[in-house]
Amino acid sequence: MAPQPESRAIIHLDMDCFYAAIEVRDQPSLKGKPVAVGGTRDRRGVLTTCNYEAREFGVRSAMPTFMALQRCPKLIIVPTRFDVYRRESAVIREILYRFTPLVEPVSLDEAYLDVTAHPGAPGPLAQIIRGLILRKTKLTASAGIGPNKLIAKIASDMKKPNGQFEVIE
Repeated sequence: MAPQPESRAIIHLDMDCFYAAIEVRDQPSLKGKPVAVGGTRDRRGVLTTCNYEAREFGVRSAMPTFMALQRCPKLIIVPTRFDVYRRESAVIREILYRFTPLVEPVSLDEAYLDVTAHPGAPGPLAQIIRGLILRKTKLTASAGIGPNKLIAKIASDMKKPNGQFEVIE
């Protein structure tokens, strides 16, 4: 009988509406309103992201601005501030590296953590990480836990926003 491969524990961490959440956090008057980040109001603008209030109207990332405004006429569009997003991303990564050196950033707002060697269970660990991120940045994150990156990624989408889901082998 062939030896069984060692079980792995992967956390996929995904910040919830990262750019839009930063804009709402930094401009409290936007709270509860449909907000998008990105393109100008002309026909060539494209949205980088939007918050959940905007998504209720069918607004999505990479959507042309004119189309988003047709779906949600009260959509508030703010310009991108990548210097701020990069700075917040660095704060989040610093938190992630406290728990494992095996961090694979996917983008400014998303990363995989291999926590197989961590002494704690991955579910409670993901909860601790999400709590630290919230306390440090005032931003929420969703997490998926699984035996590989694909399953962890799918799991992170199961309990959005600000939740987590674990798939056990």
